Amino acid sequence: MYYYEFQSPLGAITLISQGQHLIRTEYGRLEDKRQKITQWLEKYDLSADLEMSEQPFKQVIKQLDDYFQQKRTTFTIPYRFYGTSFQQKVWEALATKVPYGSTCSYQDIARYTGSPKAVRAVGGANNKNPISIIVPCHRVIGKNGKLIGYGGGLDKKEYLLALEKNNL
Repeated sequence: MYYYEFQSPLGAITLISQGQHLIRTEYGRLEDKRQKITQWLEKYDLSADLEMSEQPFKQVIKQLDDYFQQKRTTFTIPYRFYGTSFQQKVWEALATKVPYGSTCSYQDIARYTGSPKAVRAVGGANNKNPISIIVPCHRVIGKNGKLIGYGGGLDKKEYLLALEKNNL
C-alpha cells in the first residue's frame, strides 16, 4: 500500500493505492487524516502500513494536474472500489453517467442504479465516495439545484463545479 500527497489548488490531497490501483483520495495531508484513513483501511482488511512513493501515482498526478489546468475532462486511471455492492453501483454511475461540466440530482443517480426510490441511500453512498474528483461526486446537487453536502466542504465543491463550467 502506497500514499502520496498531491498538491492541488484545493490544498493537499492524500492519494492511497493498492499496487497500481487508486483506492482512496482524502482532502488534507496524511498526517492530519491518518486515523480516518487507517480506520477505513482496517474496515476493508487492507494493510494500514503505508509507504510514501510517487511512483504508483505518476499517471494519477499527471491526470489531476491536467484536470486542474483545464486540459482534461475525463480520467483513465486504474482504480478499485471498496464498499457495499450498492455503494459501488452509485460510484460507477458517478464515474460513467455524469459528464464533465454537468450536474445531476441524487434522484438521477438513484435511477441510474436501477433503484429509483433509493434517493437517501444514494446520498449516503455519495458521501462515502472514496475517490473524490476522479469519481465526480461533486457533480451531484439537490433536486432544487442547490449545492448540498460534500465531504471536502462546499467551498471545494463550488470550486470544482466552477472550474468545469469555465472550461466548457
